[in-house]
Amino acid sequence: MDFNGDDKNWDTLDRINKLHGDIMSGIYKDFFTATNDAKEAAKKFLNGQNAGAGIDKRAGDAHADTESALKNAEDALNDAKSMLGELDAMRAEMGTKSYGNRSENGNAEEGPQAQTQNAEAQPEEQKPAEPEEDPMETLDKLIGLDSIKHDVKELTDFVKIQKLRQDQGLKSVPVSLHLVFTGNPGTGKTTVARILAKLYKQIGVLSKGQLVEVDRSGLVAGYVGQTALKTQEQIQKALGGVLFIDEAYALSQKDDAFGQEAIDTILKAMEDHRDDLVVIVAGYTGPMEEFINSNPGLKSRFNKYIEFTDYSVDELEAIFDMNCRKYDYQVEEEAKKQVRALIVQRKLEKPENFANAREVRNLFEEIITNQARRVAAMENPTQDDMMTIALQDLREDVEPVAPSEEAASPEAEDKVTTENDASVETESDSE
Repeated sequence: MDFNGDDKNWDTLDRINKLHGDIMSGIYKDFFTATNDAKEAAKKFLNGQNAGAGIDKRAGDAHADTESALKNAEDALNDAKSMLGELDAMRAEMGTKSYGNRSENGNAEEGPQAQTQNAEAQPEEQKPAEPEEDPMETLDKLIGLDSIKHDVKELTDFVKIQKLRQDQGLKSVPVSLHLVFTGNPGTGKTTVARILAKLYKQIGVLSKGQLVEVDRSGLVAGYVGQTALKTQEQIQKALGGVLFIDEAYALSQKDDAFGQEAIDTILKAMEDHRDDLVVIVAGYTGPMEEFINSNPGLKSRFNKYIEFTDYSVDELEAIFDMNCRKYDYQVEEEAKKQVRALIVQRKLEKPENFANAREVRNLFEEIITNQARRVAAMENPTQDDMMTIALQDLREDVEPVAPSEEAASPEAEDKVTTENDASVETESDSE
């Protein structure tokens, strides 16, 4: 029977279903009526209301009535089973688990059209998460850091081949995966460490590839004996990935038993979990060198240094522009020169410990705060108003510096040129 859009067939099935209910109702009615008659006859018999041959006759009649009712009920049940079999066949043909318009649990169901509407009303299934970007592609997209990218690719290529040689049964050259990152704040040390953790997982030298970032406060406790426990907790979190210790030299201070306890715990973990734990220590260049050289255990395990040089002004300006694009802001042409002038000024003010990308981020947040205050005073700001960074949003009184003027000034070039620029020039000359 075809149930696709045929109302007649649906009506037929409804009638069959009603008939099924009538049959079952009749069965139970006949059965219980006969049973009650039999009970009544038995009562009369027990109460002595019938005597002599009449007792035997009526008792026999009651027994016969009961047997007849049971026989009729049994026949009706068989007929009902047969009809239910036909209904099951129809149900299979319809591709539904209901008898007509009634579900198996007896609750009324909606018709095909309503079921379709309900199906459409169901919430959409969650879309599968987008695949993670390849960590090497993420590294390539970072602004600047050319020498860092070269060092990281060189290191991962070497580690990858050694792992493949080991898998093939060949002898592999022991190599320490632990690293020392040196340089000023905001030069991308934590970002690169996170990417490196994923790269190590990708080539099979780490099982998880997570990054756990800590400093002295996350490792050292206030009482003797507790530092080892606190440090061990961080190590357990980092197993299968990278433990990144920022300003690690803070652990090595004069007469500092707590810091030394943390160092000893870390060194032991590096030995115990050499196949599934990488430790990267980071900080300013000079203090980090003193820190590594102060302990023979550290010096033997950390023999690979990666220097993070300061960003150039062009790179810092590109980082500012990247933040604007990321958060849907656009800078007026007149304001762009002023932004560059502010970056140059801040870089010249802090030649020793300039915070690089972190400083640019702070500048960006100051400017958009000024912009928000300006736009909030408008009665009905438009979308363009909320997106535009204007000259008045740059409150600091700095003379704009044009790129051509800056490049033409020998004094500015000497002050603003970074170690990164110098290293790039040196590499170009050597090539």
